[in-house]
Amino acid sequence: MPKIQSIRTRRRNGEPIASIARNENVSEPTVRKYLKVDDLSAKPPVRKRRGSVIDEWTPVIEGMLAEDRETWHKQRHTATRIHERLRDEYGADVSLSTVTREVARLKRESALERETGFLDLSWHPGECQADFGQVDVRWRGSTVRMRHFVLDFPHSNISPCQLMPGENAECTCQALENLFEWLGGVPRRIVYDNAAGVGRRTSDAIRLSRLFQAFQAHYGFEYAFCNPYSGHEKGAVEARVGAVRRRLFVPVPSVWNLDNFNRRLPDRCLEIGDKEHYRKGESQTGLFAEDRKALLPLPAKRFDVVTWKRMKADKHGNVILEGRHRYAAGPEHAGREMIVGMRALEVEILDAGGAHVTAHPRAYGDKPTDSGDPSSQLGLLCDRPAAWPNSRVRDALPDPLREWIDAQDEATRRDSLRALLHADRESGWQAAVAGMPEILEATGGTDRAGVCLAAARRASGMTPVAYDDPIDPGEYDIAYTKEDA
Repeated sequence: MPKIQSIRTRRRNGEPIASIARNENVSEPTVRKYLKVDDLSAKPPVRKRRGSVIDEWTPVIEGMLAEDRETWHKQRHTATRIHERLRDEYGADVSLSTVTREVARLKRESALERETGFLDLSWHPGECQADFGQVDVRWRGSTVRMRHFVLDFPHSNISPCQLMPGENAECTCQALENLFEWLGGVPRRIVYDNAAGVGRRTSDAIRLSRLFQAFQAHYGFEYAFCNPYSGHEKGAVEARVGAVRRRLFVPVPSVWNLDNFNRRLPDRCLEIGDKEHYRKGESQTGLFAEDRKALLPLPAKRFDVVTWKRMKADKHGNVILEGRHRYAAGPEHAGREMIVGMRALEVEILDAGGAHVTAHPRAYGDKPTDSGDPSSQLGLLCDRPAAWPNSRVRDALPDPLREWIDAQDEATRRDSLRALLHADRESGWQAAVAGMPEILEATGGTDRAGVCLAAARRASGMTPVAYDDPIDPGEYDIAYTKEDA
């Protein structure tokens, strides 16, 4: 640029072109070229496409790609297939690399033509978006991958959440119900993606799960679905899912009781949202108060989030859900029709008349599980003590107690199992198993009354304390003290 300025200045001063060329060390045509330029403004750096041997075949390639848009995505042309067709059907003498570059260019241009911008939506108070994310937690000592359900209010950017073991209909509705009760009302409108627990959108048709239909009718909110594979249509909650994961689940939290953990989660979400809104310049908690004012009132009765189905118990008195999770109703119900209720965290089993039989924690995951309580086998085992070596009751007992019963004859073993059975019926399995070794250590036997007493003490929260017997020194008796809360 300084040379151009010097050339033009010399010419304005009347210097001949030949002299300017000699003094600036350039050719005379160069001097004339810069003198003719009437606009020295910067120009856009547009690359000019040079001609190529592929230009002749570009319309043919465009035709193949246009056909592909109407074809199943797994049966479309690759660059290699286009090259083969050009060579075999049209006699084109072009290389594969040249065809590959041209196909990539045409696809990029086609994508740019079809691409549309995002709408800048205005979300009103009381409207929200919902989505699940995945997080690892230490569930009772083991690392388990669970789901965190986030209910984002775009008006305020506040996103309360709940931790759930899965994404089924029961987990979705239970998470929503927990958050409704924390909010003290029901959002007016909730936008979902195609979540299996809620429903599916195919073109303009929407199929809701039966449980969600009843849940939505009970609480009266409106719902909407994103288009398939269009997470950007609810971009607010997509971003908040990641933000909540990073703030509340790093480092990996330890969870023992899911209900207690979930009870605290929404307040923690509100705490991390106590800042200025990124666009509105107002407090997010203040805007959230507007969200809450716009909520619908809660209905008079709480919805029972459960899916009921009739099932036949197998010959062992178990029902099997999802093909791999086994739940024990008891041997007395073997072969009978049962009514099974699936909740987010529990499976309840009723008999055919609707009477409660039992309940188990609900299992998740691909690994087969068996939640049968060993105590349900005790009655049968008392009548068939020969089955002891292979019984589930034996596997469930602590080592010292198992080893002691292993060493007994059949009659003593039967009496010990009956003592355990009575203690289980009176105080529960855990208390019975904890109380029986205490009596065994103190008396050398498993007297039924003593086992039941020890189990009852355990069930009431008493801790055993051994002390010297004043009458017979060297012997030990047992006293009980109340455990600390």
